[in-house]
Amino acid sequence: MRADEPHPDVQDILARVEEADVMPLAQYGDPEVARDVAAQMRADAEGPALGDIENRAVPGPDGDVPIRVYRPEGDGPRPTVLYFHGGGWVIGDLESHDLACRHLAVETGCTVVAVDYRRAPEHPYPAALEDCYAVTEWVAENPDAVGGDGRLAVAGDSAGGNLAAAVCLRARDENGPDIAYQALVYPAVSPSDDWDSRRENGEGYYLTEPDMEWFGDCYFDEDDESDPYAFPMVADSHADLPPASVHRREPPPLPGDDPRVLHDARAAGRTGRRPRRRRAGGRRPARRSRRRVTTWATRTLLRA
Repeated sequence: MRADEPHPDVQDILARVEEADVMPLAQYGDPEVARDVAAQMRADAEGPALGDIENRAVPGPDGDVPIRVYRPEGDGPRPTVLYFHGGGWVIGDLESHDLACRHLAVETGCTVVAVDYRRAPEHPYPAALEDCYAVTEWVAENPDAVGGDGRLAVAGDSAGGNLAAAVCLRARDENGPDIAYQALVYPAVSPSDDWDSRRENGEGYYLTEPDMEWFGDCYFDEDDESDPYAFPMVADSHADLPPASVHRREPPPLPGDDPRVLHDARAAGRTGRRPRRRRAGGRRPARRSRRRVTTWATRTLLRA
């Protein structure tokens, strides 16, 4: 459903995009230019104080993978949340989601490990997934190195939600790390473009239909559409996966915003939970939604 009028915060962002005369990212045709443009649109704000932030690298399938470890104030060890950033597998990095990871660490009381996975088109599928899974294995095997207590969750937004869901599928199939929870924020989990949300909101909200097609073309090949690790919704079974929260946003242009994502999760026997949708005029939807998702993650981890 298309909102009659975006939330004032969204209107402010769209006004700044229009003022900056920013084209849809796909029109630049160059991933480095698109990354530079996206970086210019980042929020100019300082995050909350933390006990410690550490940049380091861990072994990956094609060299070291950079990570950033966010530790809240106070004594550990504590549960660990692996965070995979969004950006269509093309843009985004540790800096783009630094503010989100700071809030995630403070609001959950968990250690947060952000993963700087390889991006497309320089590194197409399955490079990003391989990096994320390798870091997940490393953190599970070395919890002391990040101040963790062995309890582990994964989270991500958009393309990062895709990676979080795929990591859980692979861990189940390969008897890999014991993941207690997955928090999926408008995840891109289906190869289909037959979504009401995508048709109704594919223009006018900065992320456009051509952008989404370009991102997909940069990362995936047509043969990947039947691969459940590329698109978790096509998996034969979603049983025996960690409990999940799937967060929808307003306006919703991505497959993960469609109710069918939640329906499929519940039909497979998983816990598909969704924050209550707020109307377009609601108060601070992004902040409240983030807190709902992270609160669920914390409660589930502490019960594990």
